[in-house]
Amino acid sequence: MIITDFTQEHIEEALKIAKENYEEERNFVPILPAFDVLPDLAEFVENDLGVSAFEGNKMVGFLCCYRPWDNAFTTYARGTFSPIHAHGAIYENRGKIYKRLYQSAAKKWVNSGISSHSIGLYAHDTQAINAFFTYGFGLRCVDAIRPMEKLQEKINSDFAYCELKKADIKEITTLHRELSAHMAESPCFMKTISQDLELTQEENQNSRVFIAKHNTSIIAFLEVTDNAENFATSYPDMQNICGAFCLPEYRGSGAIQSLLNFMIAALGNDGYTRLGVDFESFNPTAYGFWLKHFTAYTNGVVRRIDEKAIPDMFI
Repeated sequence: MIITDFTQEHIEEALKIAKENYEEERNFVPILPAFDVLPDLAEFVENDLGVSAFEGNKMVGFLCCYRPWDNAFTTYARGTFSPIHAHGAIYENRGKIYKRLYQSAAKKWVNSGISSHSIGLYAHDTQAINAFFTYGFGLRCVDAIRPMEKLQEKINSDFAYCELKKADIKEITTLHRELSAHMAESPCFMKTISQDLELTQEENQNSRVFIAKHNTSIIAFLEVTDNAENFATSYPDMQNICGAFCLPEYRGSGAIQSLLNFMIAALGNDGYTRLGVDFESFNPTAYGFWLKHFTAYTNGVVRRIDEKAIPDMFI
């Protein structure tokens, strides 16, 4: 097996491999939307952080990533992410191919000062998952999907449900802070500073927010946007949950399930047929809830490199 830099000449074959890998996952999760063409890979040629694998004249795999950024994944690390369309490998010996690809790509990444490596893998691709687990990666994030169909639970009439107007979205600021505090606790340890929380709220200005009320108090919210962390989420008939929280004292009351049903009905009336969500796997509340009602299709795995291995110029 020969590993080379990922170049313009590799894009066509790489897209074929990536498309085949996506179709494999669709066999397990048929609700995933069909795509004739996956996103272009030109940016991964330009950043010179990608690699390709060949056996003879045949490409058998590739692994690319985005340009790195600082303070990645709510840490002080310089990080990068390889989304599901930016890598792929043929089925035969896929685990071996991914190991060789990562060994070469990781050298480039570390030499570029990148200490936090994140890769989106398909949830049912056991070869890829085992390969990266063997090389020090652990699960961090999950993307999941469901048809825009109501849950079996009946709506709890003890609470009122509605969609907030744009001008009233600030009404959930307190719940956003509660969510931030929850994510900072064990076992999540995702500490969000005030500036990050404000930035997240600004970025989600085009989102839609649905709330549950008890008397006059907002006790839960669900927030959706048109797209999320991978290309599948941008399909026109899909909406994606980007924020959710229910006050602890109302968990188990059916409030959040009823709110989800209310939101599904509203989005369904608007013509949407798919609903996605992404969440941290180490958030036990989210993990248990979302996987009860949604089907996982990606596993986002992360490895943190010892900063002593990073060239001095980046430290």
